[in-house]
Amino acid sequence: MDELIDKPSGTRRHTPFLLILATNVRQMYRRLLSLRGQSKLLTSVIVLFITGYLTISFLLFSRGLDFVSSFPGLGTLLVERLVFLLFAFLFILLLFSNLVISYSNMFRNRETEFLFAMPLDHQTIFNWKFLESTVLASWAFVFLISPLLAAYGISFRAPWHFYLITPLLMAVFIVLPGVLGSWCAIGLARYLDRRSFQVAAVLIAVAGLVAAAIWLKPESTAEDILETRMLPLLDRLLSNTRFANFPFLPSFWLSSSVINWTDGAINTALFFVFVLLSYVCFLGFISFTSFGHGFFAAFSAVQSRSVSVSGWFNRILQSIKARMRAVDFLERMMGCLWWVRRDVRALVVKDMRMFWRDTTQWGQTIVLFGLLGLYILNLRNFSQQLSNPFWIHLVSFLNLGACSLNLATLTTRFVFPQFSQEGRRIWIVGMAPMGLERVVKTKFWFASVFSLVVTTGLIWLSCSMLKMPMDRTLFFVGAIAVMTFALNGLAVGTGVLYPNMREENPSKIVSGFGGTFCLVLTFLYILCSVAVLAVGSPWGRLPDVVKVSCWCVFLIISLLIGWLPMHLGIRRLARFEL
Repeated sequence: MDELIDKPSGTRRHTPFLLILATNVRQMYRRLLSLRGQSKLLTSVIVLFITGYLTISFLLFSRGLDFVSSFPGLGTLLVERLVFLLFAFLFILLLFSNLVISYSNMFRNRETEFLFAMPLDHQTIFNWKFLESTVLASWAFVFLISPLLAAYGISFRAPWHFYLITPLLMAVFIVLPGVLGSWCAIGLARYLDRRSFQVAAVLIAVAGLVAAAIWLKPESTAEDILETRMLPLLDRLLSNTRFANFPFLPSFWLSSSVINWTDGAINTALFFVFVLLSYVCFLGFISFTSFGHGFFAAFSAVQSRSVSVSGWFNRILQSIKARMRAVDFLERMMGCLWWVRRDVRALVVKDMRMFWRDTTQWGQTIVLFGLLGLYILNLRNFSQQLSNPFWIHLVSFLNLGACSLNLATLTTRFVFPQFSQEGRRIWIVGMAPMGLERVVKTKFWFASVFSLVVTTGLIWLSCSMLKMPMDRTLFFVGAIAVMTFALNGLAVGTGVLYPNMREENPSKIVSGFGGTFCLVLTFLYILCSVAVLAVGSPWGRLPDVVKVSCWCVFLIISLLIGWLPMHLGIRRLARFEL
């Protein structure tokens, strides 16, 4: 530290940032070493999962790219359009992810309060929180996209330097959504309580939904085009994807760089690389030099509010409470469940209040359900194409996989951190007459019932959009119901086995080794379950003995994946020190 302080005065203003960065890197390294020594099984499972994912996804992407590119005269065009679409949607998702994580990491984090109490300038604190938020929001993007880029380079015989320049392009690209997400988070925190801002946000959201519904409207194709030429037909079918080719999108610069570098057009690729780099340098320079004061003003505005919701909305809630004679709405609603114990109802009300008070929690929920709405709206495009039994069978089980992955998102992101979010105040709940064991079981049943309503409604609506018969719909509803209880048991059990009481940010709790372990087991369970159910489908041609065996395997796997972590977690509570 003395060496950092004794540097020349020209670089002294950068030393606090370097000190914070070095301290956090050192802490992360020590955590990795301690976790490796404490749980070698967990480390082995995670390493095996990462290796298996990279290998399997690389093989699948290679086969898929070879299949698409094999279409004579159209393969290259389709692959290029898919690359543009992929990076365009990833840019949008990264923007939302950076917005949510930046808001929680900058304004709902105890470390930020601690740093503001230290003799540090506001710009240094913003620089560190910006870097931390960008890494947290973007590491999964780099991890998921790397097998696809490797498969793309091998399929199209890219030169060797393609594999060196691509990681650098990814590192540069993730800066732009990080900058834009942090700016949006600061604006949201600063002006959330203003009526004009609220009205504008609602109008923009409604306009976006209407535009998405119009844009995703299926394109009708005339019979004369079907009988004449393929290129006009393909152009009309891909008309809704033209937005990905908008030249002012950062995803367009990245996609053009990757495609041109693969084709050997190095000069054109370098042009788009420098365009991307120039915007990153320009916007990054503005962020790292001029946003400290705005960040402090937004942080002060957030901390000065009495509640996390806006004043206008809070006044509406207060008027509703007054009309209800000072009886809380949640308590009144839970009071209707007269057959549930009173202490259980109180715990459920407490969890619901904590969820509502955390802006990032229900903000992420809105984003998730918005994506689910887009998925449901887009399913209508498949209903007119399902005439072949093979495609009916494939799309129906792919829909089951998509719904179960959405369920995995709910359980991993919202259910797993429930026990850890009690924090150091868990002794208050633990010393209550109901005890920790009943607390954990209540969290399991509450999460299971809520997610069961969401997942069964989602699978029923998606099957209706796909125009599936009632027997198929009931089969998938039953399957997703079993998976709901299994995944909630896994999330609650692993949350008790690997708690993180020192962290209050749910995103960081999930990003730890316990959350990663839960995510690995969830992914493997969904993969095995969908595969077993597809093999043992009642509409398949296999013997009935094989079908019954597959269903029994599915039920046994679900029982083990749901019951065993819960059992181990409850046993651990007996030795848990408050």
